[in-house]
Order: sequence, then structure tokens, then C-alpha cells
Amino acid sequence: MITVGMKALQKENVTEKNTARMLGSGGLDVYATPAMLLLMEKTCYLCVQDSLEHGQSTVGTGVSISHESATPLGGQVICTCELTAINGRELVFAVECRDAAGIIGRGEHKRFIIDVERFMERVERKKNKV
Repeated sequence: MITVGMKALQKENVTEKNTARMLGSGGLDVYATPAMLLLMEKTCYLCVQDSLEHGQSTVGTGVSISHESATPLGGQVICTCELTAINGRELVFAVECRDAAGIIGRGEHKRFIIDVERFMERVERKKNKV
């Protein structure tokens, strides 16, 4: 059962693979904004996934974040999220990332509960149109 107040935590080390230079979002060897966003989405996804009914999952539908501080190679990023609202099948999360020095990013992420089979049927029909 999904309830407001559910929380999750995920960690990631900063390596060359998730730097702005490697991901193409900048030219520096610091933790990339796209990597932070991915960690935020993953944390929110995992927060509720085990509480869904069989055959359900969630997809990201919205994000509003800030990336406020750089994390160097070798640092660790810790992401936490809390489910703050449930609007029908829409889930709203407050999300925050920190490193050893403090907050590096924060914001809101929205996910939508879907029936996997029906969702993938719509995706398959779309293949003929793209």
C-alpha cells in the first residue's frame, strides 16, 4: 500500500562515468546534473515499486530541481525522497541530494502509476507512427 510519508535513500559515488564532462552536460569533472536527476528518479521509483500491485509500475512525468553545489570526483552523493502527495495515480515526491559538505540539489519529482501491459501496448502502437 502506498502512503504519504514513504521515504527512500540511495547512494552513488562520483566517478568519471557520471561527470559533466563524460555525460556531455558540461566540461568539468564534477558530478553531472543529469546524473543527479537520474539518482533522484531512481530513488523515487524504488521508494514505491515494492508497494504496487502486480503488473503495475511508475513512470516519471515531471521534475523541477535545482543543482546548487558541485561534488568532486571521489565524493559520494546521498539522495533521499519522501512521498508528499497522492493525487489519484499521480505521486509527488520531495527529493534532496547531499554530499559530505551539504545539500547539492533538491526539488520535486512526479510519477504516475501505470498498468505495465496496457502502457507497453500503447508504446507498441506508437512504433508504427514514428
